[in-house]
Amino acid sequence: MGVPFYSRALQKKLLEVSKGKQKIKLVFGPRQSGKSTLLHHHIVNSGNTMVVNLQDRRQRRRYEVDDGLLIRELEAEQKVRAVFIDEIQKVPALLDDVQYLYDRKPDLYRFYLTGSSARQLKRRSANLLPGRVHNLLLPPVMQAEQRDSVLMPVGMPTGRRFPRRRIEDYLIYGNLPGLYHESRGSWNETLSSYAELYIENEIRQENIVNNIAAFQKFLKLAALESGRFVNFTKLARAIGVAVNTLRNFYQVLEDTYVGIHIFPFAGGRKRITKAARFLFFDLGVRHVLAELPLDSSLLALDAGGIFEQWVLAELYYRCRFHGRNYRLSTWRTASGAEVDAILETPGELIPIEIKWTDSPSRTDARHVETFMDLNERKSKRGYVICRAPRKQKLTDRTTVLPWDIF
Repeated sequence: MGVPFYSRALQKKLLEVSKGKQKIKLVFGPRQSGKSTLLHHHIVNSGNTMVVNLQDRRQRRRYEVDDGLLIRELEAEQKVRAVFIDEIQKVPALLDDVQYLYDRKPDLYRFYLTGSSARQLKRRSANLLPGRVHNLLLPPVMQAEQRDSVLMPVGMPTGRRFPRRRIEDYLIYGNLPGLYHESRGSWNETLSSYAELYIENEIRQENIVNNIAAFQKFLKLAALESGRFVNFTKLARAIGVAVNTLRNFYQVLEDTYVGIHIFPFAGGRKRITKAARFLFFDLGVRHVLAELPLDSSLLALDAGGIFEQWVLAELYYRCRFHGRNYRLSTWRTASGAEVDAILETPGELIPIEIKWTDSPSRTDARHVETFMDLNERKSKRGYVICRAPRKQKLTDRTTVLPWDIF
């Protein structure tokens, strides 16, 4: 029996037909988030597709040394109607060929490109196909892809969904899609290998940073600090690098889709702190990079903090799925009021508190209520996400959402 294919929310956007000219689809995302699997299932298996796998060193070398090779190959293939280029950042010059082919006959080919590092494209001043491309992001498996959700549902296509797990499994092992095809006994090794390959393939081989030793030290400390407000001065001192170097290290994590910044809420009248929070894209990878044990002792030490990171990453990826008019921010005032997450949608602001408790009280909603009071024109409802078994009303405006339906 073959490996099952689980549906992803992104496939709707991947397969949709644009009005007017067909757009080039550029799918970014961290390594092992399922980009190649998704494209192979929906594009390659449909036939009449040319596949250029730039992970293959021999293929990569051919396109590096022979300008215009892709154009000549396609001109010789009369039946090809779709082109799939995997890990486009490996040979950014191919983007010029894609643009030439697209501009010459926009409806002749459907182009699908993937990448796991925007940094390589930026560093090499690559042609990012302005006006011709739809940029898409494929994260690890979202909760909204496994079950129906109250907040920003993604409207899953028909097909098999990733099986659900216990909350403890999500918090300890994260949500890389590959784990769903493995036995539990191999999860630790898979996550450890991911961390090693990230350093070796994305950082060392691509020569992204000059001081690899300092970067590896940074990775551990950044992972340990994940979920907290970033203090650049303190962390730079601990690593022994300049603050600007530290900022560059964080940017590397964002550009390779391993890191997420959640910035402070920009509206309102009350003075707020300007520090951002930083998260790793997947908890299992975060724990390995922080050199923490992948077992239940993690939750005994910091269940609340880990649960908060898990919910924040989920909400962040739902916002990214819904587009630029959706944003996740955080809110903390100089006087000490704090709300873990603010969902900024085109029509409203939704404050959300995240608690590990299974018995929430009205006290847990106090800062949610404060935020709504200060932003009463756009903020009419708030939530507390926790481990309560059922939804409940804490106040007239604040509702409890259990972790498995939020």
